[in-house]
Amino acid sequence: MLHAQPANLMVIFGATGDLAQRMLLPSLYGLHRDGYLPKNFRILGTARSELDEDGFRALVAASLEQRIAVEDRDSAAIADLLSRICYQPAALGDEPSFEALARRIKSLRDGDVVFHLSTSPKFYVSICEALGRHGLNGEGTRVLLEKPIGHNFGESVDVNEGVGRVFDEDRVFRVDHYLGKEGVQNLLALRFGNALFEPLWNSRHIEQVQITVAETVGLEGRADYYDGSGAMRDMVQNHLLQLVCLTAMEPPSQFDPSAVRNEKIKVLRSLRGIGREEVASHSVAGQYVSGAVGGVAVPGYAEELGRSSSTETFVALRAHIDNWRWSGVPFYLRTGKRLPRRCTEIYLQFRAVPHSIFANAGASVEQNALVIRLQPEERIELFMMNKTPGLDRSGIKLSQVALDLDLHQEFAHHRKRLAYERLYLDAIEGNGTLFVRRDEVEAAWHWVDDILDGWQHRGAAPKSYPAGTWGPNAAFSLTDRHGHTWRE
Repeated sequence: MLHAQPANLMVIFGATGDLAQRMLLPSLYGLHRDGYLPKNFRILGTARSELDEDGFRALVAASLEQRIAVEDRDSAAIADLLSRICYQPAALGDEPSFEALARRIKSLRDGDVVFHLSTSPKFYVSICEALGRHGLNGEGTRVLLEKPIGHNFGESVDVNEGVGRVFDEDRVFRVDHYLGKEGVQNLLALRFGNALFEPLWNSRHIEQVQITVAETVGLEGRADYYDGSGAMRDMVQNHLLQLVCLTAMEPPSQFDPSAVRNEKIKVLRSLRGIGREEVASHSVAGQYVSGAVGGVAVPGYAEELGRSSSTETFVALRAHIDNWRWSGVPFYLRTGKRLPRRCTEIYLQFRAVPHSIFANAGASVEQNALVIRLQPEERIELFMMNKTPGLDRSGIKLSQVALDLDLHQEFAHHRKRLAYERLYLDAIEGNGTLFVRRDEVEAAWHWVDDILDGWQHRGAAPKSYPAGTWGPNAAFSLTDRHGHTWRE
């Protein structure tokens, strides 16, 4: 069991990279400005770039200027944060540079230290081994690894084994930034903090569940990475399965790392496999061609990439969780690029009333539904039947209306935080609840690998869909043939 003190040093590997400049350093600014960082906290950036300290601080200052909203900028807070930042260039394979980095870490360290490996996963083991050689593991240390870890189940095991030889499991914090989003965390509060929903949260009352993560963007400069991963590895294994776990898990005994993650792994182990015999009927892979998103013409995937490719940019799945709570309830999962709108949402459709007393009056009763929107806005809507106002001389009329909780409006006085603010604060304090355990990662990869193997065995190319649409026609058939319809 990890017994941690708040860290006073964070070392960011890949500190000049896109993720660090776009998300990590602005998140540290938000924590610093609001007084959440320890008073003696220091940040050490490292990368191959041969910058001096002033050069790195200038890079950070420019990133903060670009990324932080004008109303949130505090020049004094920025200056104070920059005074906490150091930089030490280092490169794997260049032992003298890593020895210099190790000396710098030891000179700055005055308590616990967090290492964030904001690099390609292929460097995780080598970096950890180098830290171990210099005695920078063990008590008072923890290491953050960005998902996805590996390219498949086998690679994931190799990375986890390599990191595990240096850092004990309770010191390894695997980052899925979706778990830092306020709306995702609120899903647990909605389920387990209200007596209203949990008694209905099962197959007796819920007919189907849909989870959608839709993007309007294309490759955005990630061509090499994305073409080697595709939507299945980049989004399904990485984010959608975490949303499935939080939606479907049993109530944990308490809100702590072990209890929450124990319930999540039970969900992953209950997922019915989709193998070679099932992929044709339970999965759809697509790739966008030219079209229009938001009224703007955009090129197809192959045109953006500059070559033909069999990589999927869209995935739709019909999944089942074989346990008592969810037996018989389909979980429809959908994610893709160049879709009509950006959204992440969970849709639960409740079963129909057993008998409608309004049928003789000609009124139809639609099924209740709960929509949990996670982005771009955070919102919870409960769709219910209501009598349409009027004298009803030609028969009663019913309409479906929404009980609408706009979280942005309700909590307008609370600043909307970046996901990494919560994740960084938890890592600094040693709280692993919102991080992913090794067995979760490997169980997710095992399930996803079966689908990828099924696709490869079939040898079918991804089905095309015009940019700005909701995917290939086959994705609609996936739900239609079971009497369901995607929510759009």
